[in-house]
Amino acid sequence: MPDRQRLYRTHAVVLRRRDFGDADRILTVLTPNYGKLELIAKGARKTTSRKAGHLEMFGHSSLLVAKARTWDIITEAVSVESFPALRSDLDKIGQASYLAELVDSFTETGDENLAIWDLLILALQELNALEPGSRSAPLLLHWVQLQLLALAGFQPQLFECLGCDAELEPVTNFLSLSEGGIFCPGCAAARRDVEPIEADVLKVLRFFQTRTWPTVRNVQVRSHILQRVDNLLHRYLLTVLERRLKSVDFLRRLQHMDAPPIRAAAAGAAPALPTAEESA
Repeated sequence: MPDRQRLYRTHAVVLRRRDFGDADRILTVLTPNYGKLELIAKGARKTTSRKAGHLEMFGHSSLLVAKARTWDIITEAVSVESFPALRSDLDKIGQASYLAELVDSFTETGDENLAIWDLLILALQELNALEPGSRSAPLLLHWVQLQLLALAGFQPQLFECLGCDAELEPVTNFLSLSEGGIFCPGCAAARRDVEPIEADVLKVLRFFQTRTWPTVRNVQVRSHILQRVDNLLHRYLLTVLERRLKSVDFLRRLQHMDAPPIRAAAAGAAPALPTAEESA
């Protein structure tokens, strides 16, 4: 991480904020060069504050920061990308809150990680641009989950058996959340910490793990497969983080309220992922 001078400039995305004193705010931000920081925006809650509009949740801003003893002080802030849909659309508010909390959970203060910064910016840009109720939103969240797990050192092993290192066959294999990967049927027989994972579910997880977002964006996944992927990733994140993210309950309530069905690909539509039998 580069040394911070008495005054330094940085780009930042606001992950979390809390009120402090009569008019200040403490912001947890992610930056490309300094990692995650806690900064203070003095007077940001005053109606006359010039900085307040440039320090909104999920916003991408350019900051001038002064070093201080407890929290470095934001002296100037200019919006780079405001992502207005992430503060006006209820579904996107929930999804952006989840992304911010997820990144916050996987990063440590002061640890530079440019790849996570790039992933967050891409995710916020794509989420902001999606049409309301887009079927791509859950794909984006699951793709980000797997990319972030890889960048943080918790990538699940989805291609070779954890027990014998053999390449996994397109059959029902067995997942161990605690071990972070898959066992073949032979190796799983002697274990009690595994659960079956269908071949098509494993195929979707592999696809999300290894493809770029432009490729994932246009794929269609059968609803029951996507629900199973959602459940497995949710429980794997619980295992890794050892706590439940606060935004998950809100996001799940929104999904149950108005989530549109995800249909199989029709003629002329985006291609659906092939089944395990078709890809074998």
